[in-house]
Amino acid sequence: MHSPLLHMTNTPWLFSLQAIQHIEFSSNTYAKYAWNADDIYSFIVVIQGKGVLEYKDDKTSIDPGSVYIAAGPEDVEFSVRADSGAELALKLYKIDMQNMADKYRRHPEPGENAWEQHDVVNPNVSANVDSDAGPTLSTASIPMVKTFAYVPWSACLEYIEQLYRQQFSSDCYEKWDVQIRFQQWFRDMVRQNDAGLEVHNDRLSLQETVHYIDAHYDQMITVDELASRAGLSRASYTRHFKRSTGQLPLDYVNRVRLERSKQLLQVTADRLHEIASRVGFSNEYYFSRRFKQYTGVSPGVYRRNHRQEVRVFAPYLEDFLLALGIKPIIQGSHRAWGRQRYLQLDDVPEFDVSQLDAGFHAEHTPEFIMLDMGYKTWNLDRLEQVAPVYYVNHDGEDWRTILKATADILGRTNRVQDVIETYEHKVSRARRHLHDRLRKETVAFLRVSASEITLYGDECGYVGPIIYQDLGLRPHPYVQKWTRGKRGVSIGLEQLNQLDADHLLITFDTRNSCDFGEERRLLDRQEWKQLPAVRRGNVYEVDFMSWMNYGVLSHNKKIDDILRFMG
Repeated sequence: MHSPLLHMTNTPWLFSLQAIQHIEFSSNTYAKYAWNADDIYSFIVVIQGKGVLEYKDDKTSIDPGSVYIAAGPEDVEFSVRADSGAELALKLYKIDMQNMADKYRRHPEPGENAWEQHDVVNPNVSANVDSDAGPTLSTASIPMVKTFAYVPWSACLEYIEQLYRQQFSSDCYEKWDVQIRFQQWFRDMVRQNDAGLEVHNDRLSLQETVHYIDAHYDQMITVDELASRAGLSRASYTRHFKRSTGQLPLDYVNRVRLERSKQLLQVTADRLHEIASRVGFSNEYYFSRRFKQYTGVSPGVYRRNHRQEVRVFAPYLEDFLLALGIKPIIQGSHRAWGRQRYLQLDDVPEFDVSQLDAGFHAEHTPEFIMLDMGYKTWNLDRLEQVAPVYYVNHDGEDWRTILKATADILGRTNRVQDVIETYEHKVSRARRHLHDRLRKETVAFLRVSASEITLYGDECGYVGPIIYQDLGLRPHPYVQKWTRGKRGVSIGLEQLNQLDADHLLITFDTRNSCDFGEERRLLDRQEWKQLPAVRRGNVYEVDFMSWMNYGVLSHNKKIDDILRFMG
Protein backbone atom coordinates (compact mmCIF):
# COMPACT_ATOMS: atom_id res chain seq x y z
CA MET A 1 0.00 0.00 0.00
CA HIS A 2 1.76 3.14 -1.21
CA SER A 3 0.99 6.82 -1.52
CA PRO A 4 -1.47 7.67 -4.32
CA LEU A 5 1.12 10.10 -5.65
CA LEU A 6 3.47 7.25 -6.46
CA HIS A 7 0.89 5.88 -8.90
CA MET A 8 0.72 9.06 -10.92
CA THR A 9 3.91 8.35 -12.79
CA ASN A 10 6.61 5.70 -12.97
CA THR A 11 9.21 8.48 -13.08
CA PRO A 12 8.33 10.86 -10.22
CA TRP A 13 11.43 12.98 -10.78
CA LEU A 14 9.82 14.19 -14.03
CA PHE A 15 7.37 16.41 -12.16
CA SER A 16 8.16 20.07 -12.86
CA LEU A 17 7.19 23.07 -10.75
CA GLN A 18 5.29 25.55 -12.93
CA ALA A 19 4.27 28.36 -10.56
CA ILE A 20 3.43 29.22 -6.96
CA GLN A 21 0.71 31.78 -6.24
CA HIS A 22 -0.01 33.46 -2.90
CA ILE A 23 -3.78 33.99 -2.66
CA GLU A 24 -5.65 35.93 0.03
CA PHE A 25 -9.39 36.33 0.54
CA SER A 26 -11.03 39.19 2.39
CA SER A 27 -12.53 38.08 5.70
CA ASN A 28 -15.76 40.00 5.21
CA THR A 29 -16.70 39.25 1.61
CA TYR A 30 -17.77 36.21 -0.39
CA ALA A 31 -15.03 35.39 -2.86
CA LYS A 32 -13.63 32.48 -4.80
CA TYR A 33 -10.65 31.67 -6.98
CA ALA A 34 -11.18 29.35 -9.96
CA TRP A 35 -8.96 27.56 -12.48
CA ASN A 36 -9.15 24.80 -15.09
CA ALA A 37 -7.26 21.56 -14.54
CA ASP A 38 -5.65 21.73 -18.01
CA ASP A 39 -3.39 18.72 -17.36
CA ILE A 40 -1.84 20.44 -14.33
CA TYR A 41 -1.60 19.05 -10.80
CA SER A 42 -2.42 21.82 -8.31
CA PHE A 43 -1.45 21.67 -4.65
CA ILE A 44 -3.40 23.83 -2.19
CA VAL A 45 -1.46 24.69 0.98
CA VAL A 46 -3.60 26.62 3.46
CA ILE A 47 -1.77 29.19 5.59
CA GLN A 48 -4.72 30.32 7.70
CA GLY A 49 -8.50 30.40 7.71
CA LYS A 50 -10.96 27.88 6.32
CA GLY A 51 -12.42 27.30 2.89
CA VAL A 52 -13.96 24.85 0.43
CA LEU A 53 -12.37 23.30 -2.65
CA GLU A 54 -15.13 22.71 -5.21
CA TYR A 55 -15.11 20.65 -8.44
CA LYS A 56 -17.88 19.18 -10.60
CA ASP A 57 -20.65 18.25 -8.15
CA ASP A 58 -18.35 17.63 -5.20
CA LYS A 59 -16.43 19.65 -2.64
CA THR A 60 -13.78 19.26 0.06
CA SER A 61 -13.27 21.38 3.17
CA ILE A 62 -9.75 22.77 3.42
CA ASP A 63 -8.01 23.79 6.63
CA PRO A 64 -4.44 24.60 7.72
CA GLY A 65 -2.33 21.53 8.48
CA SER A 66 -2.86 19.50 5.30
CA VAL A 67 -1.89 19.60 1.65
CA TYR A 68 -4.62 19.13 -0.96
CA ILE A 69 -3.97 18.03 -4.52
CA ALA A 70 -6.45 18.70 -7.31
CA ALA A 71 -6.16 17.12 -10.77
CA GLY A 72 -8.40 16.19 -13.63
CA PRO A 73 -9.10 16.53 -17.36
CA GLU A 74 -8.88 19.85 -19.17
CA ASP A 75 -12.60 20.64 -19.05
CA VAL A 76 -12.84 20.46 -15.24
CA GLU A 77 -12.98 23.70 -13.29
CA PHE A 78 -11.72 23.74 -9.71
CA SER A 79 -12.39 26.64 -7.36
CA VAL A 80 -11.50 27.64 -3.82
CA ARG A 81 -14.12 29.53 -1.85
CA ALA A 82 -13.44 31.22 1.47
CA ASP A 83 -15.60 30.25 4.43
CA SER A 84 -17.40 33.51 5.09
CA GLY A 85 -18.14 32.45 8.65
CA ALA A 86 -14.50 31.85 9.60
CA GLU A 87 -12.86 34.21 12.07
CA LEU A 88 -9.63 34.44 10.05
CA ALA A 89 -9.31 35.43 6.40
CA LEU A 90 -8.37 32.54 4.11
CA LYS A 91 -4.75 32.64 2.91
CA LEU A 92 -3.18 29.90 0.82
CA TYR A 93 -0.54 28.92 -1.68
CA LYS A 94 -1.55 27.34 -4.99
CA ILE A 95 1.30 25.28 -6.41
CA ASP A 96 1.08 24.08 -9.99
CA MET A 97 3.25 21.24 -11.25
CA GLN A 98 3.26 19.31 -14.51
CA ASN A 99 3.95 15.65 -15.10
CA MET A 100 6.68 15.86 -17.71
CA ALA A 101 5.93 12.31 -18.79
CA ASP A 102 2.47 13.54 -19.79
CA LYS A 103 4.01 16.36 -21.76
CA TYR A 104 5.79 13.95 -24.06
CA ARG A 105 3.37 11.00 -23.86
CA ARG A 106 -0.17 12.21 -24.40
CA HIS A 107 -1.78 8.76 -24.66
CA PRO A 108 -1.56 5.64 -22.48
CA GLU A 109 0.80 2.88 -23.49
CA PRO A 110 -0.72 -0.50 -24.48
CA GLY A 111 -2.02 -2.22 -21.39
CA GLU A 112 -1.90 0.93 -19.25
CA ASN A 113 -5.12 1.75 -17.39
CA ALA A 114 -6.74 5.15 -17.27
CA TRP A 115 -8.19 6.45 -14.02
CA GLU A 116 -11.41 4.73 -13.19
CA GLN A 117 -14.22 5.46 -10.77
CA HIS A 118 -12.78 3.38 -7.94
CA ASP A 119 -9.73 5.67 -7.85
CA VAL A 120 -11.86 8.52 -6.53
CA VAL A 121 -12.03 8.63 -2.76
CA ASN A 122 -14.15 10.38 -0.19
CA PRO A 123 -12.08 13.47 0.71
CA ASN A 124 -12.85 12.87 4.39
CA VAL A 125 -11.31 9.39 4.34
CA SER A 126 -7.59 8.58 4.18
CA ALA A 127 -6.73 7.70 0.57
CA ASN A 128 -4.78 4.67 -0.63
CA VAL A 129 -4.53 3.10 -4.08
CA ASP A 130 -3.93 -0.61 -4.44
CA SER A 131 -3.80 -0.76 -8.23
CA ASP A 132 -0.45 -1.18 -9.96
CA ALA A 133 -1.66 0.95 -12.83
CA GLY A 134 0.19 4.16 -13.64
CA PRO A 135 -2.56 6.75 -14.20
CA THR A 136 -1.63 9.98 -15.89
CA LEU A 137 -3.51 13.24 -16.23
CA SER A 138 -3.68 12.93 -19.99
CA THR A 139 -5.88 9.83 -19.60
CA ALA A 140 -7.97 11.13 -16.71
CA SER A 141 -11.71 11.10 -17.20
CA ILE A 142 -12.78 12.35 -13.77
CA PRO A 143 -11.47 14.97 -11.33
CA MET A 144 -9.58 14.01 -8.19
CA VAL A 145 -8.97 15.76 -4.89
CA LYS A 146 -6.90 14.06 -2.18
CA THR A 147 -5.51 15.11 1.15
CA PHE A 148 -1.97 14.59 2.40
CA ALA A 149 -0.22 15.22 5.70
CA TYR A 150 3.10 17.03 6.17
CA VAL A 151 4.89 17.01 9.53
CA PRO A 152 5.99 19.36 10.93
CA TRP A 153 3.57 21.80 9.35
CA SER A 154 5.81 24.78 10.08
CA ALA A 155 8.56 23.16 7.99
CA CYS A 156 6.13 22.73 5.10
CA LEU A 157 5.20 26.43 5.18
CA GLU A 158 8.85 27.52 5.43
CA TYR A 159 9.71 25.36 2.40
CA ILE A 160 6.88 26.82 0.33
CA GLU A 161 7.59 30.41 1.41
CA GLN A 162 11.20 30.01 0.32
CA LEU A 163 10.20 28.51 -3.02
CA TYR A 164 7.66 31.29 -3.53
CA ARG A 165 10.31 33.97 -3.01
CA GLN A 166 12.93 32.28 -5.18
CA GLN A 167 10.69 31.44 -8.13
CA PHE A 168 10.96 35.01 -9.44
CA SER A 169 14.66 34.70 -10.20
CA SER A 170 15.58 34.85 -13.88
CA ASP A 171 19.00 33.31 -13.34
CA CYS A 172 19.20 29.89 -14.96
CA TYR A 173 21.03 28.22 -12.10
CA GLU A 174 18.75 29.70 -9.45
CA LYS A 175 15.75 28.42 -11.39
CA TRP A 176 17.41 25.02 -11.39
CA ASP A 177 17.87 25.26 -7.62
CA VAL A 178 14.17 26.04 -7.21
CA GLN A 179 13.25 22.89 -9.14
CA ILE A 180 15.61 20.82 -6.99
CA ARG A 181 14.17 22.22 -3.74
CA PHE A 182 10.65 21.63 -4.99
CA GLN A 183 11.51 18.00 -5.70
CA GLN A 184 12.85 17.66 -2.16
CA TRP A 185 9.59 19.02 -0.70
CA PHE A 186 7.54 16.84 -3.02
CA ARG A 187 9.56 13.72 -2.18
CA ASP A 188 9.26 14.36 1.57
CA MET A 189 5.50 14.66 1.29
CA VAL A 190 5.24 11.45 -0.76
CA ARG A 191 7.37 9.56 1.75
CA GLN A 192 5.39 10.85 4.72
CA ASN A 193 2.18 9.61 3.12
CA ASP A 194 3.53 6.24 2.00
CA ALA A 195 1.68 3.70 4.10
CA GLY A 196 4.31 1.13 3.14
CA LEU A 197 6.88 2.92 5.26
CA GLU A 198 6.76 2.13 8.94
CA VAL A 199 7.86 5.63 9.84
CA HIS A 200 4.72 6.96 8.19
CA ASN A 201 2.54 5.31 10.80
CA ASP A 202 4.23 7.26 13.58
CA ARG A 203 4.06 10.47 11.57
CA LEU A 204 0.40 9.97 10.77
CA SER A 205 -0.36 9.30 14.43
CA LEU A 206 1.56 12.42 15.41
CA GLN A 207 -0.27 14.44 12.76
CA GLU A 208 -3.60 13.25 14.13
CA THR A 209 -2.66 14.42 17.62
CA VAL A 210 -1.52 17.76 16.18
CA HIS A 211 -4.94 18.14 14.55
CA TYR A 212 -6.52 17.17 17.89
CA ILE A 213 -4.55 19.89 19.68
CA ASP A 214 -5.55 22.48 17.07
CA ALA A 215 -9.23 21.58 17.54
CA HIS A 216 -9.26 21.15 21.34
CA TYR A 217 -6.64 23.64 22.58
CA ASP A 218 -9.25 25.26 24.84
CA GLN A 219 -9.72 22.03 26.79
CA MET A 220 -7.55 20.19 29.31
CA ILE A 221 -4.88 18.31 27.33
CA THR A 222 -2.25 16.01 28.85
CA VAL A 223 0.75 14.30 27.31
CA ASP A 224 -0.58 10.96 28.48
CA GLU A 225 -3.82 11.56 26.58
CA LEU A 226 -1.95 12.56 23.41
CA ALA A 227 0.38 9.57 23.66
CA SER A 228 -2.61 7.26 24.08
CA ARG A 229 -4.24 8.70 20.96
CA ALA A 230 -1.03 8.09 19.03
CA GLY A 231 -0.72 4.55 20.38
CA LEU A 232 2.71 5.26 21.84
CA SER A 233 4.24 5.36 25.28
CA ARG A 234 4.59 8.80 26.87
CA ALA A 235 8.38 8.79 26.46
CA SER A 236 8.24 7.58 22.85
CA TYR A 237 5.50 10.04 21.94
CA THR A 238 7.39 12.98 23.47
CA ARG A 239 10.58 11.98 21.66
CA HIS A 240 8.86 11.59 18.26
CA PHE A 241 6.82 14.77 18.73
CA LYS A 242 9.87 16.91 19.47
CA ARG A 243 11.80 15.36 16.59
CA SER A 244 8.94 16.20 14.21
CA THR A 245 7.91 19.64 15.47
CA GLY A 246 10.96 20.90 17.33
CA GLN A 247 8.84 21.37 20.46
CA LEU A 248 7.69 19.40 23.46
CA PRO A 249 3.97 18.52 23.30
CA LEU A 250 2.79 20.92 26.00
CA ASP A 251 4.94 23.73 24.59
CA TYR A 252 3.18 23.18 21.29
CA VAL A 253 -0.21 23.26 23.04
CA ASN A 254 0.68 26.55 24.71
CA ARG A 255 1.88 28.00 21.41
CA VAL A 256 -1.47 27.23 19.79
CA ARG A 257 -3.29 28.79 22.76
CA LEU A 258 -1.14 31.90 22.72
CA GLU A 259 -1.52 32.43 18.98
CA ARG A 260 -5.28 32.19 19.40
CA SER A 261 -5.15 34.63 22.32
CA LYS A 262 -3.33 37.17 20.13
CA GLN A 263 -6.23 37.05 17.69
CA LEU A 264 -8.75 37.57 20.50
CA LEU A 265 -6.77 40.49 21.92
CA GLN A 266 -6.84 42.14 18.51
CA VAL A 267 -10.51 41.67 17.59
CA THR A 268 -12.42 41.51 20.89
CA ALA A 269 -12.88 43.65 23.98
CA ASP A 270 -12.93 40.60 26.26
CA ARG A 271 -11.18 40.89 29.59
CA LEU A 272 -7.92 39.07 30.10
CA HIS A 273 -9.38 36.45 32.41
CA GLU A 274 -12.09 35.72 29.80
CA ILE A 275 -9.51 35.31 27.04
CA ALA A 276 -7.34 33.15 29.28
CA SER A 277 -10.28 30.85 29.95
CA ARG A 278 -11.35 30.72 26.29
CA VAL A 279 -7.94 29.55 25.09
CA GLY A 280 -7.43 26.97 27.82
CA PHE A 281 -5.37 28.65 30.55
CA SER A 282 -6.45 28.05 34.12
CA ASN A 283 -6.00 31.64 35.33
CA GLU A 284 -5.19 35.14 34.13
CA TYR A 285 -1.85 35.37 35.96
CA TYR A 286 -0.42 32.24 34.36
CA PHE A 287 -1.75 33.31 30.95
CA SER A 288 -0.17 36.76 31.23
CA ARG A 289 3.18 35.31 32.28
CA ARG A 290 3.26 32.80 29.42
CA PHE A 291 2.10 35.45 26.94
CA LYS A 292 4.95 37.79 27.83
CA GLN A 293 7.46 34.93 27.65
CA TYR A 294 6.14 34.09 24.20
CA THR A 295 5.74 37.54 22.64
CA GLY A 296 8.04 39.74 24.72
CA VAL A 297 5.22 42.04 25.84
CA SER A 298 2.24 41.76 28.18
CA PRO A 299 -1.26 41.04 26.80
CA GLY A 300 -2.36 44.58 27.71
CA VAL A 301 0.53 46.20 25.82
CA TYR A 302 -0.01 43.90 22.86
CA ARG A 303 -3.70 44.85 22.68
CA ARG A 304 -3.00 48.59 23.02
CA ASN A 305 -0.37 48.51 20.28
CA HIS A 306 -2.90 46.91 17.93
CA ARG A 307 -5.65 49.38 18.81
CA GLN A 308 -3.88 52.73 18.42
CA GLU A 309 -0.81 54.52 17.10
CA VAL A 310 1.88 54.17 19.74
CA ARG A 311 4.75 56.57 20.44
CA VAL A 312 7.73 54.26 19.91
CA PHE A 313 11.41 54.66 20.73
CA ALA A 314 13.67 52.00 19.20
CA PRO A 315 17.32 53.15 19.15
CA TYR A 316 19.12 51.70 16.12
CA LEU A 317 16.02 49.67 15.29
CA GLU A 318 14.26 52.58 13.55
CA ASP A 319 14.97 50.85 10.24
CA PHE A 320 12.40 48.16 11.07
CA LEU A 321 9.80 50.70 12.19
CA LEU A 322 10.05 52.78 9.03
CA ALA A 323 9.90 49.69 6.80
CA LEU A 324 6.51 48.98 8.42
CA GLY A 325 5.29 52.55 8.06
CA ILE A 326 5.82 53.55 11.71
CA LYS A 327 7.60 56.83 12.52
CA PRO A 328 9.40 56.83 15.89
CA ILE A 329 8.70 59.57 18.41
CA ILE A 330 12.45 59.98 19.02
CA GLN A 331 15.54 58.49 17.35
CA GLY A 332 18.76 57.05 18.71
CA SER A 333 22.13 58.73 18.11
CA HIS A 334 25.73 58.47 19.32
CA ARG A 335 28.11 61.32 20.07
CA ALA A 336 30.79 59.83 17.76
CA TRP A 337 28.65 58.25 15.04
CA GLY A 338 25.75 60.67 15.01
CA ARG A 339 22.32 59.54 13.85
CA GLN A 340 21.28 57.29 10.98
CA ARG A 341 20.96 59.94 8.30
CA TYR A 342 20.02 57.45 5.61
CA LEU A 343 16.62 57.10 7.36
CA GLN A 344 15.90 60.81 6.72
CA LEU A 345 14.39 61.45 10.15
CA ASP A 346 15.50 65.08 10.12
CA ASP A 347 12.44 66.29 12.04
CA VAL A 348 12.66 63.62 14.79
CA PRO A 349 14.55 64.62 17.97
CA GLU A 350 17.57 62.60 19.06
CA PHE A 351 18.39 60.56 22.15
CA ASP A 352 22.16 60.10 22.65
CA VAL A 353 22.62 56.51 23.83
CA SER A 354 26.24 57.21 24.76
CA GLN A 355 25.09 59.60 27.53
CA LEU A 356 24.37 57.22 30.37
CA ASP A 357 22.04 59.68 32.10
CA ALA A 358 20.17 60.92 29.01
CA GLY A 359 16.43 61.38 29.48
CA PHE A 360 13.31 62.39 27.56
CA HIS A 361 11.55 65.72 27.26
CA ALA A 362 7.91 65.50 28.25
CA GLU A 363 6.62 66.00 24.70
CA HIS A 364 8.83 63.20 23.39
CA THR A 365 8.34 60.58 26.08
CA PRO A 366 7.71 57.18 24.44
CA GLU A 367 4.82 54.86 25.28
CA PHE A 368 6.69 51.78 24.06
CA ILE A 369 10.41 51.00 23.77
CA MET A 370 12.28 48.42 21.69
CA LEU A 371 15.90 47.53 22.48
CA ASP A 372 18.38 45.18 20.86
CA MET A 373 21.08 43.36 22.80
CA GLY A 374 23.27 46.47 22.77
CA TYR A 375 21.16 47.90 25.60
CA LYS A 376 23.65 46.55 28.13
CA THR A 377 26.47 48.61 26.63
CA TRP A 378 24.48 51.83 26.97
CA ASN A 379 22.74 51.05 30.29
CA LEU A 380 19.37 51.32 28.56
CA ASP A 381 17.55 48.79 30.73
CA ARG A 382 16.94 51.78 33.01
CA LEU A 383 14.28 52.83 30.48
CA GLU A 384 11.96 50.14 31.86
CA GLN A 385 10.97 52.85 34.35
CA VAL A 386 9.73 55.03 31.48
CA ALA A 387 7.59 52.66 29.38
CA PRO A 388 7.11 48.94 28.58
CA VAL A 389 10.23 47.53 26.92
CA TYR A 390 10.47 44.84 24.27
CA TYR A 391 13.89 43.21 23.98
CA VAL A 392 14.85 41.94 20.52
CA ASN A 393 16.74 38.71 21.21
CA HIS A 394 17.32 37.65 17.60
CA ASP A 395 20.66 38.02 15.85
CA GLY A 396 20.69 40.97 13.47
CA GLU A 397 21.37 38.67 10.50
CA ASP A 398 17.90 37.26 11.05
CA TRP A 399 16.33 40.57 10.05
CA ARG A 400 13.22 38.95 8.61
CA THR A 401 12.32 37.46 11.99
CA ILE A 402 12.94 40.80 13.70
CA LEU A 403 10.72 42.51 11.13
CA LYS A 404 7.94 39.95 11.68
CA ALA A 405 8.19 40.25 15.48
CA THR A 406 8.12 44.04 15.28
CA ALA A 407 5.07 43.92 13.02
CA ASP A 408 3.33 41.49 15.36
CA ILE A 409 3.74 43.52 18.53
CA LEU A 410 2.91 46.83 16.78
CA GLY A 411 -0.04 45.65 14.71
CA ARG A 412 1.52 45.86 11.23
CA THR A 413 1.59 42.22 10.14
CA ASN A 414 -0.19 43.15 6.92
CA ARG A 415 2.94 45.00 5.75
CA VAL A 416 5.53 42.28 6.27
CA GLN A 417 4.96 40.14 3.17
CA ASP A 418 5.13 43.13 0.81
CA VAL A 419 8.33 44.43 2.40
CA ILE A 420 10.09 41.07 2.16
CA GLU A 421 8.87 40.31 -1.37
CA THR A 422 9.98 43.74 -2.62
CA TYR A 423 13.43 43.12 -1.18
CA GLU A 424 13.63 39.63 -2.72
CA HIS A 425 12.71 40.99 -6.15
CA LYS A 426 15.38 43.66 -5.85
CA VAL A 427 17.99 41.11 -4.80
CA SER A 428 17.12 38.84 -7.72
CA ARG A 429 17.49 41.62 -10.30
CA ALA A 430 20.71 42.95 -8.76
CA ARG A 431 22.26 39.49 -8.43
CA ARG A 432 21.64 38.74 -12.10
CA HIS A 433 23.07 42.08 -13.20
CA LEU A 434 26.18 41.80 -11.02
CA HIS A 435 26.81 38.22 -12.09
CA ASP A 436 26.97 39.36 -15.71
CA ARG A 437 29.13 42.35 -14.82
CA LEU A 438 31.69 41.00 -12.33
CA ARG A 439 31.99 37.32 -13.26
CA LYS A 440 34.86 35.96 -11.11
CA GLU A 441 36.18 39.24 -9.68
CA THR A 442 36.67 39.20 -5.91
CA VAL A 443 35.41 41.64 -3.28
CA ALA A 444 36.36 42.52 0.31
CA PHE A 445 34.84 44.93 2.85
CA LEU A 446 36.90 46.94 5.37
CA ARG A 447 35.89 49.03 8.36
CA VAL A 448 38.71 51.42 9.24
CA SER A 449 39.13 53.40 12.45
CA ALA A 450 42.04 55.29 13.96
CA SER A 451 43.04 52.20 15.94
CA GLU A 452 42.31 49.17 13.71
CA ILE A 453 41.33 47.71 10.36
CA THR A 454 38.43 45.26 10.47
CA LEU A 455 37.84 42.79 7.67
CA TYR A 456 34.22 41.61 7.54
CA GLY A 457 33.33 37.99 6.78
CA ASP A 458 31.08 36.33 4.24
CA GLU A 459 28.91 34.28 6.63
CA CYS A 460 27.52 36.77 9.14
CA GLY A 461 27.69 40.39 10.19
CA TYR A 462 26.27 43.61 8.77
CA VAL A 463 27.51 43.09 5.22
CA GLY A 464 28.49 39.46 4.51
CA PRO A 465 24.99 37.96 4.15
CA ILE A 466 24.02 40.79 1.78
CA ILE A 467 26.96 41.21 -0.58
CA TYR A 468 28.19 37.61 -0.64
CA GLN A 469 25.06 35.53 -0.07
CA ASP A 470 22.15 37.62 -1.35
CA LEU A 471 24.00 39.33 -4.22
CA GLY A 472 26.35 36.43 -4.91
CA LEU A 473 29.56 38.51 -5.06
CA ARG A 474 32.74 36.46 -4.79
CA PRO A 475 34.64 37.00 -1.51
CA HIS A 476 38.40 37.17 -1.66
CA PRO A 477 39.85 33.84 -0.41
CA TYR A 478 41.31 35.50 2.68
CA VAL A 479 37.87 36.85 3.58
CA GLN A 480 36.72 33.27 3.99
CA LYS A 481 39.96 32.00 5.52
CA TRP A 482 40.52 34.70 8.13
CA THR A 483 36.93 35.34 9.21
CA ARG A 484 35.48 31.83 9.22
CA GLY A 485 32.56 31.75 11.69
CA LYS A 486 33.10 35.38 12.75
CA ARG A 487 31.43 38.63 11.82
CA GLY A 488 34.78 40.34 11.39
CA VAL A 489 38.45 40.20 12.39
CA SER A 490 41.10 42.81 13.03
CA ILE A 491 43.98 42.68 10.53
CA GLY A 492 47.37 44.37 10.42
CA LEU A 493 49.21 46.00 7.54
CA GLU A 494 51.00 42.73 6.70
CA GLN A 495 47.69 40.98 6.20
CA LEU A 496 46.29 43.98 4.35
CA ASN A 497 49.13 43.62 1.82
CA GLN A 498 47.89 40.11 1.01
CA LEU A 499 44.34 41.30 0.34
CA ASP A 500 44.66 41.61 -3.43
CA ALA A 501 40.91 41.71 -4.05
CA ASP A 502 39.66 43.15 -7.34
CA HIS A 503 37.26 45.46 -5.51
CA LEU A 504 37.39 47.00 -2.02
CA LEU A 505 34.44 48.47 -0.16
CA ILE A 506 35.49 50.67 2.76
CA THR A 507 33.82 52.67 5.52
CA PHE A 508 35.38 54.86 8.19
CA ASP A 509 34.59 54.65 11.90
CA THR A 510 35.25 57.91 13.76
CA ARG A 511 34.61 56.54 17.23
CA ASN A 512 38.29 56.25 18.26
CA SER A 513 39.53 59.36 16.43
CA CYS A 514 41.13 62.05 18.62
CA ASP A 515 41.78 64.40 15.71
CA PHE A 516 39.59 65.19 12.73
CA GLY A 517 40.26 62.73 9.92
CA GLU A 518 42.59 60.55 12.00
CA GLU A 519 40.76 57.40 10.83
CA ARG A 520 41.72 58.21 7.21
CA ARG A 521 45.50 58.20 7.67
CA LEU A 522 45.62 54.66 6.33
CA LEU A 523 45.02 56.11 2.85
CA ASP A 524 48.42 57.85 2.96
CA ARG A 525 50.39 54.69 3.74
CA GLN A 526 52.37 52.91 1.03
CA GLU A 527 50.87 49.54 2.02
CA TRP A 528 47.45 50.90 1.07
CA LYS A 529 48.53 52.56 -2.17
CA GLN A 530 50.09 49.31 -3.43
CA LEU A 531 46.88 47.30 -3.21
CA PRO A 532 45.62 46.18 -6.67
CA ALA A 533 42.14 47.57 -6.09
CA VAL A 534 43.61 50.97 -5.10
CA ARG A 535 45.87 51.12 -8.17
CA ARG A 536 42.94 50.28 -10.48
CA GLY A 537 40.57 52.75 -8.86
CA ASN A 538 38.24 50.00 -7.57
CA VAL A 539 37.87 51.32 -4.02
CA TYR A 540 34.42 52.52 -2.96
CA GLU A 541 33.70 54.44 0.23
CA VAL A 542 30.25 53.81 1.71
CA ASP A 543 28.20 55.46 4.46
CA PHE A 544 29.08 54.13 7.90
CA MET A 545 25.63 54.16 9.49
CA SER A 546 23.72 52.50 6.64
CA TRP A 547 26.35 49.78 6.18
CA MET A 548 26.96 49.14 9.87
CA ASN A 549 23.33 48.37 10.48
CA TYR A 550 20.77 45.60 10.10
CA GLY A 551 17.36 46.10 8.61
CA VAL A 552 15.73 45.95 5.22
CA LEU A 553 16.19 49.66 4.49
CA SER A 554 19.91 49.55 5.24
CA HIS A 555 20.25 46.40 3.15
CA ASN A 556 18.45 48.10 0.26
CA LYS A 557 20.93 50.97 0.59
CA LYS A 558 23.83 48.50 0.40
CA ILE A 559 22.43 47.05 -2.82
CA ASP A 560 21.97 50.54 -4.30
CA ASP A 561 25.57 51.45 -3.45
CA ILE A 562 27.00 48.29 -4.98
CA LEU A 563 24.99 48.73 -8.18
CA ARG A 564 26.12 52.36 -8.37
CA PHE A 565 29.79 51.47 -7.88
CA MET A 566 30.13 48.10 -9.61
CA GLY A 567 27.11 47.82 -11.88
